[in-house]
Amino acid sequence: MKYPSAPVSPCCDIEHACVFSKAILARTAGCELARRQCIEEHEVLACSSPAARDRCGTLAALLHERARTALRLPPPGRPLIHVHALRLQCSGLAALQQLVPAAEADVHRLVAGAQQQHGSLAELPWGPLVAAAVRWQPGRRVGRSDRAPQPE
Repeated sequence: MKYPSAPVSPCCDIEHACVFSKAILARTAGCELARRQCIEEHEVLACSSPAARDRCGTLAALLHERARTALRLPPPGRPLIHVHALRLQCSGLAALQQLVPAAEADVHRLVAGAQQQHGSLAELPWGPLVAAAVRWQPGRRVGRSDRAPQPE
């Protein structure tokens, strides 16, 4: 079965770019296979395993295809802007973490565990996964007014 290609944003044009780099850089997940690289003034993540990158690409493509309407993403063929890609990655991994028992949100372990548990990423229970992705909310950011007052 041929899966659609993973949605990418224009900033990730390196050959072995990490599919879930936005979620990792936003610190909502980690990955033991991600390696930081500096290209010009940008910090990017590369995947050290082509097989793992293919699995992540398959998951990202399936997630984009199955959650596109629910997450109000642009139609196929149109690139994802940063905020859409970030929401898709973070919410998808958070939903997957609810499905696959893992001590931490390590992308490689989550994807490999999901594939092992269900035999194929296409066979994941997409209804509950998409519902969990829709319910996902980003973590609250701490701003200046949220910090504890400093003693005088």
